[in-house]
Amino acid sequence: MQKKRLGIFPNLGKENVRIALPEFVQLCKDWGLEPVLPEEVAQQYGVSSYNKSEPQTLKTLDYGVSLGGDGTLLQMARHLAPLDVPAFGINFGKLGFLAEIDLQGMYKAISRLAQGNYTLESRSLLQARVICGDKLLATAHALNDLVLAKGMFSKLAHMMLFINGRLSGKYAADGLIIATATGSTAYSLSAGGPLVMPELDVSVITPVCAHSLTNRALVIPMSETIELRPIPGSEEMLLSADGENVIEVPNDTSVHIAKSPYEMKFVRLTRRDYYQTWQQKLMRNL
Repeated sequence: MQKKRLGIFPNLGKENVRIALPEFVQLCKDWGLEPVLPEEVAQQYGVSSYNKSEPQTLKTLDYGVSLGGDGTLLQMARHLAPLDVPAFGINFGKLGFLAEIDLQGMYKAISRLAQGNYTLESRSLLQARVICGDKLLATAHALNDLVLAKGMFSKLAHMMLFINGRLSGKYAADGLIIATATGSTAYSLSAGGPLVMPELDVSVITPVCAHSLTNRALVIPMSETIELRPIPGSEEMLLSADGENVIEVPNDTSVHIAKSPYEMKFVRLTRRDYYQTWQQKLMRNL
């Protein structure tokens, strides 16, 4: 029987990841999995390699695993979601809302994966299209959130929010976050947005430091379409997807946001109580 190929996405900037990587590669081999590493380190371990900029090298993966924090997992998801490759994360960071397996659980997780003892859980993504007139300038997808924010040196960002083509709000703020339920525990939460159960198919619209007493977070079905338009005369804004992939948004353009055609499939190797997880993760900061 052919071995299952496990693509390993390590944050090599973390010392604890670099220390643990040799043991993790050997653990995969011991359980009959074929570890696949980034090109820059694969030769060192004598294993197969992938190149994130070449999707054909990722299509052959059966699973993906991130070694790092939630940021590492989000980077992995950006590459694997369009290819429908399921994945999970081992947390070498701090909070780890998405990379939910800790170092102590790493050994059990790999054994369960090798034995096929897991479930799959799908999470929705958002898609943003930056449009000027009839011209599509850029497209981005996000598992956590899309953020339209003021430029580096600009004043407040002034924008209009349209939902299903109807004007639904005007904002003078540092920015506006459009988050998935998955991303409700991230930037949106820090900006005063609600916690949302991840299986709900909704978008959370949260202003960042709005110059208003009435602008509050909105929760709408993800089936609704969102359009953000800079108010005429505004300075250039920046659109980011999951904190990266920054796109310039001049004031004569608009950002159209809808449910992405892609989903991220998470490999669930343990049972998870989200209410307990929220308490454990968020109480650390009190």
